[in-house]
Amino acid sequence: MQLGVIGLGRMGQIVVDRTLAAGHDVVAFDLDEEAVATAADAGATPADSIDDLLERLGADKRIWLMVPAGEAVDVTLEELEPHLDGDDIVVDGGNSYFEDSVRRAESCPAAYLDCGTSGGPAGAELGFSLMVGGPQWAYDELEPVFDAVATGPDGHGRMGPAGSGHYVKMIHNGVEYALMQAYGEGFELLHEGRYDLDLESVASVWNNGAVIRSWLLELCEEAFREEGSDLGTVADRVEGGSTGTWTVQEGLEQEVPLPLIYTALSERFGSRADDGRFSRRLANRLRYGFGRHEVPRRE
Repeated sequence: MQLGVIGLGRMGQIVVDRTLAAGHDVVAFDLDEEAVATAADAGATPADSIDDLLERLGADKRIWLMVPAGEAVDVTLEELEPHLDGDDIVVDGGNSYFEDSVRRAESCPAAYLDCGTSGGPAGAELGFSLMVGGPQWAYDELEPVFDAVATGPDGHGRMGPAGSGHYVKMIHNGVEYALMQAYGEGFELLHEGRYDLDLESVASVWNNGAVIRSWLLELCEEAFREEGSDLGTVADRVEGGSTGTWTVQEGLEQEVPLPLIYTALSERFGSRADDGRFSRRLANRLRYGFGRHEVPRRE
């Protein structure tokens, strides 16, 4: 299969690399010429513009967008849409708001798949978890690519109609907020509690057979190993918040109580007040662990 990939940041490059490794052809474009060169070095056909990418694709175009959520998606679609028809497929692999995905699916002349993507840069080796919304035929057509980009056939699924993929990913991120908050609070109590504990050792023991073992707990162990049990210079500032905000807003609209997710979101906003909460400092470092996001540090 031939796939056009637009957007070659960390996640976009992984889509390129894993698609190529599975034996498919990739045409790659980004505004950053160095990113295009990196994709070309990996075996992709470089394109110097969206028009150039479209000319290099076959009659039935399969295009994967990995551009920042929001205006960048709409701007890219505006450039693509005059060249698309109902036999073409566009995948939005970013963290778009699900209602934006519904709107784009309704206006896009091609089949539009909203693809929630989880796994962070670790997906370069392991593959992503992909939550896909949109037409069944388009999902079936792109299944070989989803197999390649995800952890395999079990790592992706069609969630339902347009918007459902990004809807499921939105709530996934809300759950992620709550899990990070729970680990943060537990380790804060251990840090401030009765004993002088090696928190790396605690995380290691918990992650071997305990009920609460998880990849996030592995990342806690990594954080304590690299920063120390007091987390060194890691600041009390947790970035992010958009997907958690959307999740809480949806809970309010559907009248579904989300006390844990709401509290975790509030903690993120509260971290901007710089009151030194250990739990927030751990959440800050965990975001680096799974997403390689920059770690704000104390002076």
